[in-house]
Amino acid sequence: MSPRQLFRVLAIAEAISWTLLILGMLLKYVAKTTDVGVSIGGAVHGFVFLAYIAAALVIALNQRWSVRVIGMVLVSAVLPYATIPAERRLERENLLDGGWRTAATDDPRDGSRLNGWLFWVLNHPILSFVVAIGGVIIVFLLLLLIGPPVGG
Repeated sequence: MSPRQLFRVLAIAEAISWTLLILGMLLKYVAKTTDVGVSIGGAVHGFVFLAYIAAALVIALNQRWSVRVIGMVLVSAVLPYATIPAERRLERENLLDGGWRTAATDDPRDGSRLNGWLFWVLNHPILSFVVAIGGVIIVFLLLLLIGPPVGG
């Protein structure tokens, strides 16, 4: 899966998870019927949100995005449905072009520790995926222990 495909899938998943959460909130606070939708939608949204953020940071490093672009992408995760226009903008600006960088090139930026970590991650995809999913699950469970956001 290319950086473009991964980002697109997660941007869409993040928008869908917002829909689940909003529907759950409508059932709980407007229809006053059940809070099960918030429990399920909130859990799904929280997990997808964390996965989107984790993948966006890896893709940002791989694609050599500027701090401005990284900020825009991270903010898009917080605003309902903003990941879709963010993905479209990255596409228009050709910031999702290319494959995964698995080795250093002549570019002087490739010598940084962060890029060394990226190359290791990309050259060990199965282990990296398991660790990333494990990390997202651990953060997700810790956030569940802390409790819902204010007003939840």
